[in-house]
Amino acid sequence: MQPNHRHARVGFVGTRFSGTDGVSLETQKWAQVLEADGHECFYFAGTVDIPAERAYVVPEASFKHPEIEQLTVTLFDEYSRSPRISASIVRLKDHLKAHLLRFVEQFGIDLFIVENALSLPMNVPLGLALTEYLAESGRPTLAHHHDFFWERRRYLRSAATDYLRAAFPPVLPCIHNVVINSYAAAQLAMRTGASSTLIPNVMDFEHGDIQDPDDHYADDLRETLGIGPDQAFILQPTRIVPRKRIERAIELVRRLDQNSVLVISHSAGDEGMAYAAYLREYAALLEVPVVFAAEHFHARRRRGPGGQKIYSLADAYRQADLITYPSLIEGFGNAFLEAVYYRKPIVMSHYEIYFTDIEPQGFRLIGFDDYIDDATVEQARRALEDPAFTQAMIEHNYGLGRRYYSYRVLEEKLHGLMSAYRAGLPARP
Repeated sequence: MQPNHRHARVGFVGTRFSGTDGVSLETQKWAQVLEADGHECFYFAGTVDIPAERAYVVPEASFKHPEIEQLTVTLFDEYSRSPRISASIVRLKDHLKAHLLRFVEQFGIDLFIVENALSLPMNVPLGLALTEYLAESGRPTLAHHHDFFWERRRYLRSAATDYLRAAFPPVLPCIHNVVINSYAAAQLAMRTGASSTLIPNVMDFEHGDIQDPDDHYADDLRETLGIGPDQAFILQPTRIVPRKRIERAIELVRRLDQNSVLVISHSAGDEGMAYAAYLREYAALLEVPVVFAAEHFHARRRRGPGGQKIYSLADAYRQADLITYPSLIEGFGNAFLEAVYYRKPIVMSHYEIYFTDIEPQGFRLIGFDDYIDDATVEQARRALEDPAFTQAMIEHNYGLGRRYYSYRVLEEKLHGLMSAYRAGLPARP
């Protein structure tokens, strides 16, 4: 994009902008592209990993805030709600709306980019506060939807149907919807009548993963994780939630019948701790070595409270021998894209968006449908043992990644949306 226009002060709004979750990572990429074009970016959330001079933190905006967590459990474990719960939601909505007003005033925000807070009801009061504020102010907004509530089983039972219809997502003249896959675009149109722009997740394929040859920060990563020099490092780079089907990765490692260690780089807790406990029991039953390594990784390198090294997610990818990604449902598939970017072979399930949006591009993957079969195991074993086979696969995939999922694609899409904003017209696909 060429910086030959009036620059905007952009306010990103979400529940958290911190760590290695997909929404936080994609937000960083959008901000990087916008800032390269001269725009200024600021952030409103409950949890942030951003310099204080650009951040507005409201604890109640986090989906992990105790009161928000309890409300979410109540709203989506029952079919009706009490007047007390409704009153609590209104109180929190008003509190968050007041802070949104202050955020706009403090940073002189021109337009919002809302990251998943108007699509997935992990914080219902925040979605309602945003909807009410936008209905009153008409502030131009890009609603960037990574997941919708109707895609998640946990939201099917609900005492919040009225809230879901009002705010997840709202249909307002000032909002332009952005989705990350074609199925979401079709469902959004069918359910709400709203149009959208499709912008897939991206990586900086034009520049690639350029490492300083003198960079030895992560040389001790395998030792830190307890992986021996003769063991295969198999990486599961996802949060620990049931739809990731990490038990399939554990089964794969068992059936490979090699000296391998499965490393899970992300944390549990977004949807409770029961699934993590199940995985520990399942791995012990199959006698598969699994390292729950979330405490060792962050989006960027840093030092922990005791001065210990915290590695980047990039460090994990660079040293891994094989990536596993057996998800049942994905909005797009960050782990797929990251494996392509870091030139690693990947074993992944054929989830719906893979079939509709990824497979037609011609990627070479080790795929499976509902279960790990012998062919999947054999191909995964070959990826670990046959360098020529693996090299041909990863270079082919990298070329397709550069063509379809590069920063250039994001730049072109955002340039069109920002041009429409500057013209004072509603953005169109």
